Amino acid sequence: LVGGIYLIWLGVATWRSARRGVEPKKRGRWRLPWSQLGGFGQGLWSNVLNPKAASVYLTLVPQFLASDRPIAPQIATLAVVHIAVVLVWLLSWTSVIAVARTAIDTPRFRRGMSRLAGAVLVVFGVRTATTS
Repeated sequence: LVGGIYLIWLGVATWRSARRGVEPKKRGRWRLPWSQLGGFGQGLWSNVLNPKAASVYLTLVPQFLASDRPIAPQIATLAVVHIAVVLVWLLSWTSVIAVARTAIDTPRFRRGMSRLAGAVLVVFGVRTATTS
């Protein structure tokens, strides 16, 4: 019962915050050392420092190499294909996110999301409080 009442209170508070306007939270002072490099630098360093990326290349690349041909041109071809696929994939997602950001980063959208979240919390609170 107490949990249901708490959810209802959270829902009402969230709904009411939509009238005041919801401001995005400010980032803290602590940042990663490479955060000044922008999105590309952060992506590069997160991939370079990820040990799983190296293990994927070490385990998958040998399967696609023919032992009767020179290794360097084969690895170069695989690298170029991989770069092309990743470039198309990431540019596609970047375009989708850029378009979505213009729609999402508006006060009207934030108000709507606050109202929706508040309504969902109230419904969950009522359901929790009335369930035995």
